[in-house]
Amino acid sequence: MDPLVLTVFGLVYLGMILGRLPGLALDRTGLALLGAIALLAGGRLSLEQALAAVDLPTLALLFGLMVVSAQFRLGGFYSRLTARLAAARLSPPALLALLMAVAGLLSALLANDIVCLAMTPVLVAGCLRRGLDPVPFALALAAAANIGSAATLIGNPQNMLIGQVLGLSFAAYLGAAIIPTLLGLAAAWAVVAWLHQGRWRAAGASLAVEAPDFNRWQSGKGLVIIAALVGVFLWGGWPRELAALAAAGLLLTSRRMASRQMLGLVDWQLLVLFAGLFVVNHALQASGAPERVLAWLADRGLDLTQPSWLFPATVVLSNLVSNVPAVMLLLPAAAPSQSGALLALASTLAGNLILVGSIANLIVVDQAALLGVKIGWRQHARVGVPVTLASLALCAGWLWLSGA
Repeated sequence: MDPLVLTVFGLVYLGMILGRLPGLALDRTGLALLGAIALLAGGRLSLEQALAAVDLPTLALLFGLMVVSAQFRLGGFYSRLTARLAAARLSPPALLALLMAVAGLLSALLANDIVCLAMTPVLVAGCLRRGLDPVPFALALAAAANIGSAATLIGNPQNMLIGQVLGLSFAAYLGAAIIPTLLGLAAAWAVVAWLHQGRWRAAGASLAVEAPDFNRWQSGKGLVIIAALVGVFLWGGWPRELAALAAAGLLLTSRRMASRQMLGLVDWQLLVLFAGLFVVNHALQASGAPERVLAWLADRGLDLTQPSWLFPATVVLSNLVSNVPAVMLLLPAAAPSQSGALLALASTLAGNLILVGSIANLIVVDQAALLGVKIGWRQHARVGVPVTLASLALCAGWLWLSGA
């Protein structure tokens, strides 16, 4: 084994666990990029090999869908929809159910992180205006966004990666994932509603929240584009990444919405994180270490190519290093056993367990804090732990019954 490759890999993934390396002002993206640079500078990979290691179709799909989501945000679609939801004259449990259904659906079609970023401030302000405690609704938004994003191969970055690398059918995956997703959403609603029964009210307040004005034309254009994309993904023969890039190109060709604004909402940090991890993981794969580790584990009865072991390994690793790095590590084990759906579902549903398990969780908490609503680790865990255990148990049971 190459000492430099193993050292770089170890430090990068230690940084994925800690969120940073002590003494350095590097976040996960910076660590992944620095790891790739170290391997290039150390001569372990040529520039051509590093570029070849980056899965461009996955990055293209991710970029295209980020532009589509930016269209909805700048068009005021998210803020108008959330304001209407928060103002709906429903009982708190019914309002919670409607919110989670809408957030789950949006997250299945658009990036769940963007959905949470756009909806949280408007939701918190709307709840306070009605005299409702925004905490259960914010936690429900994060849980529903995570669970809903598991339904499709475009709901979150790790699903996009799995779908592209393993060549999964969009329709076939949807067929396998829709029932576990719906069961997970129902379980999450039941947990939040039960934990907060009789404690929905809070002191009312009027907060001013900055949000884009609703533009019917721009929002309608986004809806037409996403509907066409889903149609292509389900029935067309066009590669998903090219369809997403074409959609982004159409939306960028606008007389009203500046491309600078739209591209400013693209998560470039996530794209760089992906690129860096592709390079680091490729160098590790080329060293032969993953195959030896998998063989060593299999000799001791822990065969990760078997769904019964891959499922818990995915859940644990997703909460250690976050779901995208975990999926990159476990993809070689999923490929020979055709466990792509299992890997996608387990890595996504595991994100609700702890606050740092999903970027969507952190976005909701950070956005709520800006409006004076504090949500700590304990508050999140009180909801996140039972939601995760219930949704994972239902998912595992469904996959076992369906033979997936």
